[in-house]
Amino acid sequence: MKRLGALLTLLIVVSQAGVGAQVSQKAVSPQHLLSAYPQFLKGLDQSTLVWKDGTRTPLSGGHPFTSAADRLDRPDLSELLRQPYPSCTPLHTPAYAEDPGRARPAAFFDKMYGNSPAAVRSHLVSVNWFGQRVLFSRVNGANLALEAVARDLATRPELRNYLTPSAGTYLWRVVAGSGRQSAHSWGIAIDLNTRYSDYWQWEGHKEFARNIGYKNRMPQAVVWAFERHGFVWGGRWYHHDTMHFEFRPELSFGAC
Repeated sequence: MKRLGALLTLLIVVSQAGVGAQVSQKAVSPQHLLSAYPQFLKGLDQSTLVWKDGTRTPLSGGHPFTSAADRLDRPDLSELLRQPYPSCTPLHTPAYAEDPGRARPAAFFDKMYGNSPAAVRSHLVSVNWFGQRVLFSRVNGANLALEAVARDLATRPELRNYLTPSAGTYLWRVVAGSGRQSAHSWGIAIDLNTRYSDYWQWEGHKEFARNIGYKNRMPQAVVWAFERHGFVWGGRWYHHDTMHFEFRPELSFGAC
């Protein structure tokens, strides 16, 4: 029995370390959409999301996914919630295709933040990002969340080089190499200093290739400051984008 106990202990230690280690994750449910976006969402009617304007959006799009790429190209709300985001947990190397938050049903975000450059721009406000003025949406209090992150990080001057200059916030565009709308289009994303950033496409990898090696230089203190205010971090993705943070309170919640 002692040998068995020692073996179990060893297996637990091994499982908590190394590449692709599993970490404690908070389960995500449709209720998190309601709590994250009370300005727009009224409730759930079985498997249908009900908006305050009376619009109804099924959680499932009713089509089978044919590949991992298809899940990103045609995501529904169920796909948005499928992968729990490990908010406020120790940084780890994501497992293959672990990309919580990359699936963005465009119609859902268009309805809240705007479905055209003009519509989005009408909601943008200027935020002071350590002396640099950046544009961010005021919808759902996204700008207030970014300001809260800045206040938290202002107490850590040793982290400033990672934060500034920002590589950008609002820009209506698709994600490079795809037809998917970028979160920058809705004014809810910020890229930090590219000098200390790593991005999977910079290495010339094909999407969902098995040989994408994980790289990160962003300190955990920076990541947690964003996550405790409702942001997800691109460094939590197999397709890592460590400069990228986007306001997604339906996925990132908790204390850290």
